Amino acid sequence: MRPQVLTSTSVKTIQRSILAVVVGWTALACGGGSAGGAAGGAAGGAAGGAKTVVAWQPPAEDSIPADSMGAAIRRGLSLLRFTPESLPRYATSNLRCVSCHQLDGRKLSAAPLIASYARYPKYMPRTGAVVTIADRVNYCVTRSLSGNALPADSREMADIIAYLAFISKGAPVGGKTPGADGLIAMQDTLVGDTLRGKTLFQGTCVLCHGTDGAGAVAGVPSLWGPTSYSIGASMSRLERAASFIYHNMPQSNPGSLTAQQAFDLAAYVNSHPRPDSPGKENDYPAGGAPRDVPYATMGHTPPGTPASLLPRANPKSAMVPAPPSVRRGAP
Repeated sequence: MRPQVLTSTSVKTIQRSILAVVVGWTALACGGGSAGGAAGGAAGGAAGGAKTVVAWQPPAEDSIPADSMGAAIRRGLSLLRFTPESLPRYATSNLRCVSCHQLDGRKLSAAPLIASYARYPKYMPRTGAVVTIADRVNYCVTRSLSGNALPADSREMADIIAYLAFISKGAPVGGKTPGADGLIAMQDTLVGDTLRGKTLFQGTCVLCHGTDGAGAVAGVPSLWGPTSYSIGASMSRLERAASFIYHNMPQSNPGSLTAQQAFDLAAYVNSHPRPDSPGKENDYPAGGAPRDVPYATMGHTPPGTPASLLPRANPKSAMVPAPPSVRRGAP
């Protein structure tokens, strides 16, 4: 399959797609299927290990109540849409929450946030402990946004969680809802080729992301460099990035790439320098890291040549404190 060459006639279409992601104009409903994940795209199955997908739909945006709770929900939604503009002290990259959680967290193929509130607290293998939803939000802020952790008791955190609770309204605790499995697992684990990926990137992606990966169109996230996601983000894993690319990119024609092309693009993008993730060596303390985790952890050696890492301005704030049980060394 030849790479899709985007011409100037595609720019308006792409910009409209980007605006739909950033502003959420089309985030009104959610279809069926299995995809996405809770805050950060790394959610596991529903609580209790339920396997049957429950028939459930999140409430529409226009049903947000016109009261104090509704005001908090709207503020939380605005934080997701305009993260770096609203939280410059904390969201220090050019990514925003809806860069991954598209259509305000409702798009099933793009790490949906729907029903996420009903899945927490939950056990997180990467942390080796049960974590709260506030911690999970901060893992997204510090890793996927390469930012600094929000105070758990801040108004901003409360507003974000208010929105997550709203789009989880009526979701059964212990039931598996659409999107509960995280980003759609790729059927085959393919070997990505960076040279093929570079050619594809130049023909398919540069119009939006630029030749330097920094974003050539307003609202487009950086794919590498100091303003991109960190090495500790789920998107730094080859299979996770390939899934997002395969199901959602390019914005002008999603689904037009083959699985192999998605892996090639993921390999090329993730071969570039990106922010470090302080404390990453303590991930997966019980072992069992997925084989494509691109850094060393307990019993895990990263595959291939690791990308160059860029230092964080405030390493301490770029970490989420481990839960007390982990700090005490409890199982």
